[in-house]
Amino acid sequence: MKSLYFAIITLIIISINITAQEQSNNNKFKLEDLQKLVNISDPTISPNGKQIAIIVSKPDWKNDKSSQRIDLVNIADDLIRTITYKREELSKLSWSPDGMSLAFIASDSESKKTQIFVMPMDGGDPICITDSKTGITEYTWSPDGKKIAYVAQDTIPNPVEIKHHEDAFQVTDNNYMVRAALQPWHLWIVSAKGGKAKQLTKGVQSLCTDQETISPLVWTHDGSKIVFQLFPNVWEGNAWHCTIAQIDTDGTNLQTVISEEGSGKFQYNPISKNYAFMRPRNGDQNNGNAVYINTDNKISDVTKVLDRNINSFVWLPNGKSLLLTGEKGTRSVIWEQPLDGQPKLLNLGNINIGSDISVSKNGVLAFTGASSTHPTELFVMTSLNTTPKQLTKLNAFADSLSLSKTENVSWKGPDGFNEDGVLNYPINYKPGTKYPLVLVIHGGPEGASTEAFSALPQLITAEGFFVFQPNYRGSTNLGDEYQHAIYRNTGEGPGKDIMAGLKKVEQMGVIDTNRIGISGWSYGGYMTSWLNGYYPSKWKAAVEGAALNDWVMDYTIAYYQTGDLYFFGGSPWSKEYWDIWRDQSPIVYAKFVKAPTLIMGDAGDPNVPIVNSYEMYHALKDNGVYTEFYTYPADTHFPHDIVRTTDVFKRWINWMVKYLK
Repeated sequence: MKSLYFAIITLIIISINITAQEQSNNNKFKLEDLQKLVNISDPTISPNGKQIAIIVSKPDWKNDKSSQRIDLVNIADDLIRTITYKREELSKLSWSPDGMSLAFIASDSESKKTQIFVMPMDGGDPICITDSKTGITEYTWSPDGKKIAYVAQDTIPNPVEIKHHEDAFQVTDNNYMVRAALQPWHLWIVSAKGGKAKQLTKGVQSLCTDQETISPLVWTHDGSKIVFQLFPNVWEGNAWHCTIAQIDTDGTNLQTVISEEGSGKFQYNPISKNYAFMRPRNGDQNNGNAVYINTDNKISDVTKVLDRNINSFVWLPNGKSLLLTGEKGTRSVIWEQPLDGQPKLLNLGNINIGSDISVSKNGVLAFTGASSTHPTELFVMTSLNTTPKQLTKLNAFADSLSLSKTENVSWKGPDGFNEDGVLNYPINYKPGTKYPLVLVIHGGPEGASTEAFSALPQLITAEGFFVFQPNYRGSTNLGDEYQHAIYRNTGEGPGKDIMAGLKKVEQMGVIDTNRIGISGWSYGGYMTSWLNGYYPSKWKAAVEGAALNDWVMDYTIAYYQTGDLYFFGGSPWSKEYWDIWRDQSPIVYAKFVKAPTLIMGDAGDPNVPIVNSYEMYHALKDNGVYTEFYTYPADTHFPHDIVRTTDVFKRWINWMVKYLK
């Protein structure tokens, strides 16, 4: 009887476990859940700190685009009201100085270009106040709210000749995807009620680049001048040489405000003529971005103590402190930085900040953020001493899912660096069981893997894998020395960092070391190609997306061209630097690759040209490595639409399942 009793109990327990397992499998994050992910962007708080405007984007699978709207969120009661919808190309929300109107950029149904719309907050439809023939890129209100300055590209000066195919253009620093001579972007000014606009700047210099690199426009406190970032021409390859200039609102007296190259993100102190701006620390492009302040005509690095990359900053209303955003280890955080004191880390709980900060005149903070198990939502902090309050539940569906446990992993790396990464556990992880592992390496290289929710690792862990997201020298989360260490060491150094992190994970005793795959996109693709050939016996499968495989080719035809010079110190076509460009190219080690490799990329990628992938594909194929190569007919660095994004992830995951399970 006793044995029968225990048998029955055992069967009941097994049944319960099977049922729980089935429910867990049904609740795991799946590819179709990508269609449910809501993106929240451009959080913009009203001057009085009572309302926050946001852009809400939802995937539209049927039409393969995003459905966009603007929501208005009341801070006091969390009430959300949609104030405009069925708009396309929404961006750049901005309250008027008095808070009575909200402006935004959106596609105009008549001109078919992006224009500025102004919506009265006391009722009424948005009014289109511009009629740019080329579309609006950036804008800002004047201090009195009566005018708006904006940036638009010049029209083609010879349309008749172009139509007649008299269209040859000179190659300078443009990328190989360019098909026409591009016109510069210039500054305009218009009444906030609409009407005839006046162009303020002209010439070959530009306020924007072909990759739409642009800095905010800033009015002087008295409204007499406008400050802006000025590029030598339209090409992103020369963007590193930008300066900051200003011009009177009548279009006269163009002057340089900051001559140090690489400067941008200019902001006036709200209570004085002093100002702050960003540029790579000490002017070295291999360092992180620092925030410099001008106090009584003396410029200093206010972020010198932090000594790390700053993603963004904003003044606090008292003009005595700045708020800074950046990565600290595997967290995305906010610091308060007094002008004359030590930085203070704000308490964000388990939230990783995901956007710039918007601050009201009374010091209320708005931003988006995500935890490791919940996608982006809108948050508010009524003061620096409070913790974030969540205002939206637009991704609430994720709370019912079984999501991966995420934790920080730290190790001592080569050259004495303290390094880190993120480890995602398999869904239904059982202690004592060993699982296959997939490395997902971040791009950049000036980026960082953090503990914020990430769709791809969640999808991979749902298939029963560990996912390791290592940071490596060049990453932005561990200080300038670490970021700078990639200089002239773009492959071997980061590769050793990653392998040291992998060794630390293996020492946990939870990994089946015979089933490890490697993957990444962009510079993550570069590191995948490098490690795939440099440590060929380690990997059972590889997925490389938009991989930079040949530094020389990349320098020659990619859009950032001269930006590559900072990694090595000089041109690949000079004798002094000839070898290092070629030795640091993963294609050199392609002949050693053994792992089945999936290659993906966009056909019109101007960032990492697809020819990099063609070169690797034929190198692997001709050396007997099983390889598949898929290209998406898009002119982007990664497919932005929901259908192609889903396809990328599906192929990525299926490749690992095929070779690691």
